[in-house]
Amino acid sequence: MRPLPLPRQRLLNASLVAAFGTAAAFWSLSASAQGQQQPPSASTATPSTAGSTLPVVTVRDEPEVANGPVQGYVARRSATGTKTDTPLIETPQSISVIGREELDARGVQNIMEAVRYTPGVAVGNWGYDARGIDWLLLRGFDATNAMYRDGLRLAPYSLTEPYGVERVEVLRGPASVAYGQSDAGGVINRVSKMPSATAVREVEVQLGSFGRKQLGVDLGGAISDTLTYRLVGVAHDSNTQESYPNGDAVKVKRDYLAPSLRWQPSAATSFTVLAEFLQSKAGDDTGYVVGSKGVPTWVKEGEPRFSWIKQKQNALGYMFEHHFNDSWTVRQNVRFNDFDTDKTHMRTALQADGRTLLRTARADPERVHQLTADTNVQGRVRTGAAEHTLLFGIDWMRNNYSTSTRTGPAPKLDLLFPVYGLPVAEPTRLGLDTSQTTEQLGVYLQDQIKIADRWVVTLSGRQDHVKTNSFDRLAGKASSQTDDKFSGRAGLTYLFPNGWAPYVSYGESFLPTSGVDANSEPFRPSRGKQWEAGVKFQPEGARSLFTAAVFDLRKSNVVTYDQQTFEARQIGRIRSRGIELEGKTEIARNLNLTASYTWLDMKVIQSADTNELGNMPIQVPKQTASLWLDYTMDNGWGVGGGMRYIGRRYNNVTNTDAEGGVTLLDATVHYRQGPWRFSVSATNLANRKYTASRAYGGYYPGNDRAVVASAKYQF
Repeated sequence: MRPLPLPRQRLLNASLVAAFGTAAAFWSLSASAQGQQQPPSASTATPSTAGSTLPVVTVRDEPEVANGPVQGYVARRSATGTKTDTPLIETPQSISVIGREELDARGVQNIMEAVRYTPGVAVGNWGYDARGIDWLLLRGFDATNAMYRDGLRLAPYSLTEPYGVERVEVLRGPASVAYGQSDAGGVINRVSKMPSATAVREVEVQLGSFGRKQLGVDLGGAISDTLTYRLVGVAHDSNTQESYPNGDAVKVKRDYLAPSLRWQPSAATSFTVLAEFLQSKAGDDTGYVVGSKGVPTWVKEGEPRFSWIKQKQNALGYMFEHHFNDSWTVRQNVRFNDFDTDKTHMRTALQADGRTLLRTARADPERVHQLTADTNVQGRVRTGAAEHTLLFGIDWMRNNYSTSTRTGPAPKLDLLFPVYGLPVAEPTRLGLDTSQTTEQLGVYLQDQIKIADRWVVTLSGRQDHVKTNSFDRLAGKASSQTDDKFSGRAGLTYLFPNGWAPYVSYGESFLPTSGVDANSEPFRPSRGKQWEAGVKFQPEGARSLFTAAVFDLRKSNVVTYDQQTFEARQIGRIRSRGIELEGKTEIARNLNLTASYTWLDMKVIQSADTNELGNMPIQVPKQTASLWLDYTMDNGWGVGGGMRYIGRRYNNVTNTDAEGGVTLLDATVHYRQGPWRFSVSATNLANRKYTASRAYGGYYPGNDRAVVASAKYQF
């Protein structure tokens, strides 16, 4: 791959500047147009001159809430940054929200696609992955431990069905004061579709590239005056862009069901029970074998009938909320997660002849049982010109993790004439058998102080106590580790009358990390510290939000992977500095724009491996940029298009080998008529062939063009 030529790079930068400038310039026009319109409680569309009659459209001017639907593309509120329903412009940290309307407009098929137009986020660093794992980097750091559902942490490598979420929220930078066990790069919180009294009746059928077939069902509404429900289901079956030389496709099959029930006996009290059941079976042969001269062979190292990963995720929890009065509220959020993985795959070694691949069969089952609970009390108190939003909370987590590795013989593979289908015996030689229990207790306090409706001071602190017990069953060795850590955050925002809001903040992170290294030693908690300054702009009367941020983030005890063995290891410290820009705006009625740009300067500043000191970590792009524009016409037709740029990224810790930058295009066409909505969406429209990574001796191609046609019926 070649880096993006200089003229194209300049064109890209100029395009981004123009996009942000155009969006900012048009806000006043948008504000004027929207200010002249008084949304009625209901309206009837005017018949089209083309002869097709548009359906009756009901417009509800309902205020946005932090965990509810986003009206259009531009969210105004979120609870991810503070655990309270707070306007985004008053949150002293960079945060992005992708609502259901934008997810549907872009034809999003996974969480990586949901956040790839978001600044500070790099997606697909391992290229295409049929398993559905969300490979994400937040401000350059691995986001495996940054995944949350409705404010509670998910187990690493958990799968998420995007059809089951209402909004996806990305909080960049440390957030341990609110979440305790959160990583330095930030938090990605998926907000579930919730029960409501508004009737939801939707069926969606999707067909697409590589034999993709998917059926989705979303039902909800009122059962009685006090009971509402939601039921979301998905059945997915598909081949993928990857296949074996003998023609066998790498496949994926996934079933998902998420029922929920809300009991609301009064306006002051609600109790919501949520469950989730997900089963997935996918080919586990990711990437291709690299030959002796570093050239990809397009040969898979595994076997079509052996290399599989089967995952089962079951979750059950509840959300309780009670308002004592207009000032004081108590909330409790509890969830039990059961996460089972059975994985069979190959470990390989290329012989000196450059064509014989020795293979070892492996079976790596993992079990995670996780119980989390978060209870807090929120109060609003006024003292003179200052209005305080107080939050007192305690959360607790218990995580039981166990894994083992069994190995066995497997047939050799000739890279020049590969033969698949030979029997592979079940691996029986036990090489690793460990378990780990992590228990965390955290107490947190927060005060959001709004002074004279102009100054917003955010002060918060948290004390965590974490105990980890590990046991190596093979060696009969037990170990225990206890950590106590105070995390703090402080932020200051000033709200100008014209919609500008500069801010500055300091935050810390603390993450107890499950798992052990190659020597069965438990990982030490990682810690992060960050300074961030920025400005947000939300013009009055317009559906727009623009954000610019600069930051200096430092993280210690970073978990990476050994270049040769791919075993997890911890290194000393990494520094991440950068600039992020984001704009979301409705330029005119039904014309929506999303744009982002990230510049990242990341270095290893402390490590036992001197070869990586002063270098950029692998797979981290120095620059990323994106632009998405979508327009819906009055006759029901709509069109959207996007551009994504992924910058240069290194394949090794010495920074001597890199992949060049690549620009990718996405597009969609959609049409709504009555209860029907039809769409055709394409990612990597030009089918640009590129390499996502050649790290760790592998070859991982980027996503090929994928087209998905959808028919949705609402009744």
